[in-house]
Amino acid sequence: MGIPSKNLRGCEKAMPLMSLGTATYPLAEPETVKAAILEAIKAGYRHFDTAFAYRSEQPLGEAVAEATRLGLIKSRDELFITTKLWVSFAEPSQIVPACKMSLQNLQMEYVDLYLIHQPLRLTEMNKQIPVDAEIIRPLDVKGAWEAMEECKNLGLAKAIGVSNFSCKKLEQLLSTAKIPPAVNQVELNPAWQQKVLMDYCREKGIHITAYSPLGGSNTHFGDNRILENDVLTDIAKARGKTTAQVALRWVHEQGVSIAAKSFNKERIKENIGIFDWALTPHELEKISKIPQRKGVILAEIWGPHDLILELDAEV
Repeated sequence: MGIPSKNLRGCEKAMPLMSLGTATYPLAEPETVKAAILEAIKAGYRHFDTAFAYRSEQPLGEAVAEATRLGLIKSRDELFITTKLWVSFAEPSQIVPACKMSLQNLQMEYVDLYLIHQPLRLTEMNKQIPVDAEIIRPLDVKGAWEAMEECKNLGLAKAIGVSNFSCKKLEQLLSTAKIPPAVNQVELNPAWQQKVLMDYCREKGIHITAYSPLGGSNTHFGDNRILENDVLTDIAKARGKTTAQVALRWVHEQGVSIAAKSFNKERIKENIGIFDWALTPHELEKISKIPQRKGVILAEIWGPHDLILELDAEV
């Protein structure tokens, strides 16, 4: 069964509900990223999630060019590409140039979806994390969003959205936005179910994409709390599925899209084997009782600065 897709508000191309995520920590070699993307295209993926910060825009662009040359796809237009504005370029006057820089990295004329990566701004390019408090600034939500709207109006991005935005930040954005955000990409998995944010976004017509659907194992913020969860493991054994497939199926059944990172050929295929079966009401009930814990703590990335602690408290 193929990957289903969804029409986003204000975007003519439907977005495939499963994307290959390309964030790695430590950073993967460009050739590794490129090879994984080609495997994913062969397996049927048509949505790829990148970001300036992941340093995977260039290998993604090269993989797409190669896939076209090999005849795996007819053109880039068959794909849905999401990338993100980094915090070091979040001052309003920097945003259109930053989008153009990402397009140059991707060797593309447009992205399908451009997201504000985090609701903050750095006054300079960070070489490492955490960072000094003096380079952290609050995001000028109104000014930044106007520049994102300009990216869409110029045709650089077919749709625009945000990532890691709380209900409070979305409320602020929606109060002045001419074009509402199509997507909010956030951490979402059976151990961090985000019910309040889910309800808010549903009410406002903002589609949610789940990152870290498997708990971000092998990242600096993640762990094995999903892949080693007893409830999910028991369901997987009973259903003849993997624990990852049960977790991904649960996320899919919340009506959201998924960015799942894997550079392993078998798991790339396995992760899309979730669309031709469903969890039972009894299984969903068990999953709803899994203890909740946020994995992505901004203070652990940027340092425990006042503004960062405030952003963490909003989520």
